[in-house]
Amino acid sequence: MPAYQKARERSDHPPRMEAVIARVRFIWRDALALLYAVRDRRTPPQARWVAALALLYALSPVDLLPDVLPLLGWGDDVVVVPTVLALAARSLPAPVLTDARAHSARLQRRLPWLLPVLGTALLLGVAALVWGAARLLGA
Repeated sequence: MPAYQKARERSDHPPRMEAVIARVRFIWRDALALLYAVRDRRTPPQARWVAALALLYALSPVDLLPDVLPLLGWGDDVVVVPTVLALAARSLPAPVLTDARAHSARLQRRLPWLLPVLGTALLLGVAALVWGAARLLGA
């Protein structure tokens, strides 16, 4: 049974929301795993570069499609970023990826509050930027 179905059985969230939350957790897990894999000495240089570029693209404010375009810009973040991370993970040797995912899972178990805190900080940062831009343009 997929993890999002297990989560659905024990949660009060609507089923679609649980599926989204489960997928975000998998993307988060793979991003953390790539971070660990880049630092692993067993990772070949080419795979290290692919993983580093994937993480850089995921964290970069520059997108293939700018977020200013209402749905297309967010589609870039929803489709391209997980795809790039998944392709980078496929370029890693299996033992390295397995160990990196284990490190990522341990971190997620120890710090379950980390993802919500980072998401909230991101939203607050965007709100502060919008507020500052509105004040600057309005003044």
